Amino acid sequence: MKDKVVLFKKIPNQQQQLLSEYFNLVCFDKVDGNNMDAFIHEIKDADGLIGAGVKLTPEILDNALQLKAISTISVGFDHFDLDYLNKRNIALTNTPDVLTNTTADTIFTLIMCAARRTTELNNMVTSGQWTNNLKDQYFGVDVHGKTLGILGMGRIGYAVAKRAHHGFDMNINYYNRSVNKQAEHDFNAEKMALDELLTTSDFICSILPANEHTDLLIGQRELDLIKPSAIFINGGRGNVVDEQALAIALKNRAIRAAGLDVYQVEPLPTSSLLMSLDNVTLFPHIGSATAETRLAMICSAIDSLKAACSGDLTQNCVNAENITQ
Repeated sequence: MKDKVVLFKKIPNQQQQLLSEYFNLVCFDKVDGNNMDAFIHEIKDADGLIGAGVKLTPEILDNALQLKAISTISVGFDHFDLDYLNKRNIALTNTPDVLTNTTADTIFTLIMCAARRTTELNNMVTSGQWTNNLKDQYFGVDVHGKTLGILGMGRIGYAVAKRAHHGFDMNINYYNRSVNKQAEHDFNAEKMALDELLTTSDFICSILPANEHTDLLIGQRELDLIKPSAIFINGGRGNVVDEQALAIALKNRAIRAAGLDVYQVEPLPTSSLLMSLDNVTLFPHIGSATAETRLAMICSAIDSLKAACSGDLTQNCVNAENITQ
């Protein structure tokens, strides 16, 4: 008899059909307040869940009495209560590898856009304000040959450093809990304390995960350490940065510019001070948003769910060491 799996995010028909071949599948295109009761009803006897974009709280999962595994179609899993899942012996899998290069591309795009003021200048052209040769007050800054400080030298941090060092001759500093010997060997990267990295880097790029150690890591004190000529990029998690403090620093030109793909509240509220600034580039959380990568993430999540439901916790299971079989 097939395990019952509840899909809680719309995916392409071909992949949905693949899931239905492996499992007794129940599908929700999305889950919100309008259909939460129906979703809770279906998970009561579910063996597995797969999807993204829904915060599955302990209160919701308390209804899933025979749940064995959850597969999130994302690399981040900070919206899950791991302690709760461990106590319930529920395996959680994610998709860490397939989006590395796509997300690094997005982050480096932010670096380039912020440095060359592409959003501001595009708006100048499309609004008809480009009427003569560009004055020096609209000039950007070079990226090549500068120093890039990376907060979080994991897979994505390494991929960003690779683009920066080999493509743009950038010097690489990094802040990380552990030494990344590969980055140090390949890019001559230097591990630094946070304050030293902030004071010495021309571009500062946060790719840190969300946890109790990174929450509001970059606040007013840290922003005051950054050079006025420097550019700040956040492509990791929105909670790492005090957004209001960053907006004030940008408004006061205490730092040159910023590029953001993640925010403390998403979608970014229209009331945010960031909306009124011309020295910040804002992306709508598009880190992995290409057709190829999103499809690869779905396929990876399906494979991981199949493995976890069958008792194999070797495929992208983030809490494998805490699950007893």
